[in-house]
Amino acid sequence: MLFLSALPRFCYSESEILLESEPMSEEMLLFQEIPSVYSASKYEQKVTEAPSSVSIITIDEIKKYGYRTFAEILNSVRGFHVTYDRMYSYLGVRGFGIPGDYNTRVLVLIDGHRISDNIFNQSMLGTEFPLDIDLIDRVEIVRGPGSSLYGSNAFFAVINVITRNGRDMKGLETSGDAGSHETYKGRFSYGNRFQNGLEMLLSGSYYDSEGHDRLFFKEYDHPETNHGIAKDLDSDQFKSLFSKLQYRDFTLEGVFHAREKDVPTAAWGTVFNEDLPSTDDTAFVDLKFDHTYENQLNVLARVSYNYYHYTGDYPYTWGAPYPDIVYNSDCATGQWLLGEVQLTKTLLDNHKGTIGIEGQYNLQQNMLNYDHIPGGKNLDGKWNSQYWAVYLQDDYAITNHLTLNAGVRFDYYETFGDTINPRAALIYNPFEKSTFKVVYGSAFRAPNVFELYYKLSNSQKANPDLKPEMIDTYELVYEQYLGKYYRGTVVGFYNHIEDLIAIKTDTTDGLLVFDNIDAANTKGIELEMEGKWPGGHEGRISYTFQETEDKATGKILVN
Repeated sequence: MLFLSALPRFCYSESEILLESEPMSEEMLLFQEIPSVYSASKYEQKVTEAPSSVSIITIDEIKKYGYRTFAEILNSVRGFHVTYDRMYSYLGVRGFGIPGDYNTRVLVLIDGHRISDNIFNQSMLGTEFPLDIDLIDRVEIVRGPGSSLYGSNAFFAVINVITRNGRDMKGLETSGDAGSHETYKGRFSYGNRFQNGLEMLLSGSYYDSEGHDRLFFKEYDHPETNHGIAKDLDSDQFKSLFSKLQYRDFTLEGVFHAREKDVPTAAWGTVFNEDLPSTDDTAFVDLKFDHTYENQLNVLARVSYNYYHYTGDYPYTWGAPYPDIVYNSDCATGQWLLGEVQLTKTLLDNHKGTIGIEGQYNLQQNMLNYDHIPGGKNLDGKWNSQYWAVYLQDDYAITNHLTLNAGVRFDYYETFGDTINPRAALIYNPFEKSTFKVVYGSAFRAPNVFELYYKLSNSQKANPDLKPEMIDTYELVYEQYLGKYYRGTVVGFYNHIEDLIAIKTDTTDGLLVFDNIDAANTKGIELEMEGKWPGGHEGRISYTFQETEDKATGKILVN
């Protein structure tokens, strides 16, 4: 790939700004050596004090390793693996990545804003990810259950993408890519911080790729299916807009992303070597207030409007009296409001308490499916729903070297009722750069609208009685900084999952239906060594052993 930087730009890190304004304290210098993370506890803390095993991918690493999509970033992370079916990218975590899971068991955030839609609860990762990766400042990966703070979908991990600020650009910035398969990408951005305190970042991106002109699928290697060759059916395009306005304690952020992908795999029994266009449109506007008062009380409040639309057109062979090919259209549209208020304060010198409330009101949850023939409507469903939650957390410094982080969250959903999910971590720092963590937590994944209500005549029926999936996780973490340049991590984990939602065939009527039918156990160990040396050189190597088995049969799960 070719990268063009057409205009000069100047970037200033937060540490450089601090150096210009005042001498750095010992604590600030320590934070330079030991990174800080926000997403583990919803406030800044050293990764050695976070109640989980954390990885951070910075803008510098994204540039050095040449990652081109968000999926490529995650594929480089310890214990994660990404698969791609030429439509979407799918994330597996610690041995669990069952087919048909639209990334519903990880929670992906952009600047703390949940990006999963309200129909499929899908988190987009590849070219469908709604943010240009050139706008990422860092990615925080917090492993383990996060439902005690974040609620549904924080099942295996919470991934928070922190965006760049206007001050990082100091003017106009542009980039471009060109590659094989007639692949082109361009981005124009402007960012600055003005003397009146206003800070802004505006950016637009466009991507277009013809993809592979010939793809071979051995399952279709027959004369009537073009000998298994899908021709000119792999194109991929997107356009995206991003804006971020900051003034004093307020941040207004907006995202729009529209992606169209041709699917060459003849998915869902469609006609091979025929065009299967699929579109996903995502947008949100998020307003956040974040202020720390003189008494060290921090107040965070946010509200957002969110939109999602999906359309797919799929060719099928019906036979007489219909044409050779009849198209089926599948559509989904969602609109929803999200709101949250959180208070954080240090109490009695050794407690840091957090209390928060959160809610989501789904204005629109529509699904439509119809065949392009008279009387061909299969589904025309319109729903709305809501949930609300309250959460508590306390970070208790028992001694100078021992900390207990504990929290719990109560969620109430219109669809299935309530669930309570705790998390507790005992963190021991015998030395400044040695850390031991013992972590327990539970998490849940609420059944989504697609699983609850999707139905097709004569093939699939709805199941509005689905229960949430549940997981209990146990972790032992050892983190060690070795000298100036190395960091080693050893993690042992065990997960027990109940009420997994999967599709099955109902023996009473032969129809497909989603149901709580599975349970699984996962155990494993992760080893990682990171190195950063003078001159900007760095590297990391990791090994993960993981085993996930079906509890009922004892068989290893696929993928």
